[in-house]
Amino acid sequence: MPSPALPRILIEPLVRTALLEDIGRAGDLTTDAIVPVGHRATTLVVARQQGTVAGLDLARLAFQLIDPAIEMHIAHDDGATVQPGDVIATLSGPARGILTAERVALNFLCRLSGIATATASVVAAVRDYKARIVCTRKTTPGLRTIEKYAVRVGGGSNHRFGLDDAVLIKDNHVAIAGSVTEALRRAKNSVGHLVKIELEVDTLDQLREALDQGVDAVLLDNMSPDMLREAVAMVGDRAVTEASGRITPATAPSVASTGVDLISIGWLTHSVGVLDIGLDFKSTASA
Repeated sequence: MPSPALPRILIEPLVRTALLEDIGRAGDLTTDAIVPVGHRATTLVVARQQGTVAGLDLARLAFQLIDPAIEMHIAHDDGATVQPGDVIATLSGPARGILTAERVALNFLCRLSGIATATASVVAAVRDYKARIVCTRKTTPGLRTIEKYAVRVGGGSNHRFGLDDAVLIKDNHVAIAGSVTEALRRAKNSVGHLVKIELEVDTLDQLREALDQGVDAVLLDNMSPDMLREAVAMVGDRAVTEASGRITPATAPSVASTGVDLISIGWLTHSVGVLDIGLDFKSTASA
């Protein structure tokens, strides 16, 4: 199920920043020179590719911040699957405002829909298994909240939002601490009782040591399906198991078949393509 709409207080600063970047110091020189004040238009937000829609609240806000008189009527909500040619939404109102906000609105909508579409493809690939697809912190700086929202819209789940959510002990932390045991000891002595601790391991010996010390979750990094299967059996019900390491829709089923609880994928947010969505003018009229 799609996630509820993001609160306006979270998305407005992002949209305002993007609009200010685009408008610059003098406004939309092209539109202001060509489009008369008071000219009205009806436009269609149209899918050019098949995919999952995400980001309509940000698109709507971009238009409304430029001109509150612009109305947006949504035909396909976030989470909907659209086909090429489907009308996602209809815009009506002052033509100047629609043209000025168009690129910012589409940038958000195309980017987030691309993430949701990619997530949905991996979720579908593992639908016969218990594994959930989760994202990472490999997000566009400043856009983590909305990119992780898009992952949820695509049917995935979120890993930690930041360094302050949970403890994730990685190989460099272990190297500095001197051992898995010492790294876990320091973490347990430092954080509160409600903070979860996860440890990244790439060998079964590290996993065994972690389980002996007690850990909430283990990140099984770059393991083969056979090794993952052995690791899952070793863990049993003592910790949450998470697999990672360049996993694609093609390889995800074999990873999920090992019985892991989570599959984390960084490319969902760091290098996914956009979903092609355009704005087509349906009609225009003078005031």
